[in-house]
Amino acid sequence: MSRNLHVAIVGATGAVGVEMLKVLERRKFPVSKLTLLASARSAGKRLPFLGEEVEVQELREDSFAGIDVALFSAGGSISKHYGPIAVQAGAVVVDNSSAFRMDEHVPLVVPEVNGADIALSRGIIANPNCTTAITLMALWPLHQAFGVKRLFAASYQAVSGTGAQAIEELRQQVEALASGRPVIKAVYPHQIAFNVLPHVDSFLESGYTREEMKMQNEGRRIMHHPGLKASVTCVRVPVYRAHSVAVNAEFERPVSVEKAREVLAAAPGLKLVDDPANCLYPMPLDCAEQDDCQVGRIRLDCALENGLAFWVAGDQLLKGAALNAVQIAERI
Repeated sequence: MSRNLHVAIVGATGAVGVEMLKVLERRKFPVSKLTLLASARSAGKRLPFLGEEVEVQELREDSFAGIDVALFSAGGSISKHYGPIAVQAGAVVVDNSSAFRMDEHVPLVVPEVNGADIALSRGIIANPNCTTAITLMALWPLHQAFGVKRLFAASYQAVSGTGAQAIEELRQQVEALASGRPVIKAVYPHQIAFNVLPHVDSFLESGYTREEMKMQNEGRRIMHHPGLKASVTCVRVPVYRAHSVAVNAEFERPVSVEKAREVLAAAPGLKLVDDPANCLYPMPLDCAEQDDCQVGRIRLDCALENGLAFWVAGDQLLKGAALNAVQIAERI
């Protein structure tokens, strides 16, 4: 590929698409031409990029001529239909949906973990689930040091993971409650303001949700660790931006807090924020709009042999989506 690339963003007007645009600009990605694609109802909108405004075009089957890299964030059905079409036209696709994550012929990549898998691509590279990506930023260096066997986790997921409508719903509900007006529910089945919902994605027969199983299923692929076991409870919380995850992990080899802090402090894309005595620990407010994830509250697990407990947080629109996709594109 040439250094100056014709880049397309599919789903450009969505929350992640807008972040992709910002990340491309901020990281000075070598864009020679930018094509913004979305549904017919979004066509004609204009989005800022490098001091200019780029008009959004309607996504069509002939939209990919001459495009080198196509960043997809428009949902699984769009990716399944248009992804192969983009590859046929000569583009490399980085897909943010769940459409190809479990396809054995499609690399599922967190660059800091398995960036080398990008070389195995047949034209499509999958971006992982946001909660999984943020968790692995801390779990992977610990796995390299101690060999993870299983983990138990609970996520605290921001409403922006559901999309722009969910952000607006939380804002409106807070305002309604503050002024004594009735709360309107549309995006979530229950009030999200001043509440938490142990319900992210659809439920499976096992009682887990699809989101909860992604940590195990996607983690196995990304870490090349088919024996990984993960029991997860995913919770939606009234936070606008950035997910947090409480993790209890059991390892094959003896662990120490000192060694854990050492490997985490040296891990790329991760900041060690671990001084509870001075009330310093990762928080979503501090991680919002930040590229790096944060890890802290590191301690020996009192219920697991060779276990560590820790808390990791990160911006799910960035490392969980747009940033990770652009980092993949940078390595192509």
